[in-house]
Amino acid sequence: MTLDRRTFTHALALGSLAGPLSSRAQAAYPSKPVRIICPFAPGGGSDFIARVAATRLAERLGQPVVVENRPGAGGTLGSELGVKAAPDGYTLLLVAGSYTVNPALYKLSFDPVADITPVIQLSRGAYVLCVNAKLPVKTLQELLALARKDPGKLTFASSGPGGHLHVVTEYLLDMAKVKATHIPYKGTGPAINDLLAGNVDMLFGGTEGMMQHVKSGKLRALAVGTAKRLPAYPDIPSVAESGLPDYDVVAWHGLVAPKGLPPAVLARLNADLNAVLKAKDMEDRLEPTGVGAAGGTPEQFGALIQAEIVRYGKVIRDAGIRAE
Repeated sequence: MTLDRRTFTHALALGSLAGPLSSRAQAAYPSKPVRIICPFAPGGGSDFIARVAATRLAERLGQPVVVENRPGAGGTLGSELGVKAAPDGYTLLLVAGSYTVNPALYKLSFDPVADITPVIQLSRGAYVLCVNAKLPVKTLQELLALARKDPGKLTFASSGPGGHLHVVTEYLLDMAKVKATHIPYKGTGPAINDLLAGNVDMLFGGTEGMMQHVKSGKLRALAVGTAKRLPAYPDIPSVAESGLPDYDVVAWHGLVAPKGLPPAVLARLNADLNAVLKAKDMEDRLEPTGVGAAGGTPEQFGALIQAEIVRYGKVIRDAGIRAE
């Protein structure tokens, strides 16, 4: 009886300590390097955002934050690796708009909503619709009128079939009730090169890659995809004010973690990243490219992901888009 009583008392003591021990373990976060999985190749816009965030976050956490590029299958390979990692805060996944189109294109091995913990939206940017400067149009209305005269004659480039650029362009064409022929490329770089050469007529691309060619006079910017004009480029109208008032497409990036991330770790990451995004040097780094810092709560970012999965799923089904 004495042994049983002692055992019982010892068990109670251990139980009472479990909570404080767990809290202390979470409070010690991070005690080792953190990695951010970027499911795209080095050198692109997603890689740029991941590395800027990693550098600033490392300063806040006091631990190295390493970017690990895992490209392939439209970002699904790296996403699977990130989502299925241990939910301890030491593996984060960079996600972009493509994360919300992939559920309608691929048979995923994870639930893109239920299997993640949204952490924060990092950036809010825009795509700009550009045409080769030799194309005889100066506004979006003129481009759409030209497309209506000869359905399917005009061509549009994308970074690949089923990619975010493909989907948002089809979204615009469907809303405008016009037809154009899709010419897919293996990445945004080759698509821009062929647009510059005049081999395709138009491309919806990120401002960071397109505006240098607009400034040189080789491309003409017709509209930005966000609902309002960009402060960095106030002379370029939005698609919404150019006749399609319901069109609003944001080129965004954010961080998620696997499902089950401890609340204390989530709160630490969200607070530190919000502080990073509000810093003046971050604004100075992003604004010249037409990209703005976002921030906000995990709940806000989760709502964005869910809403865009629904929206782009419909666009993909209506347009019959398939990944290749």
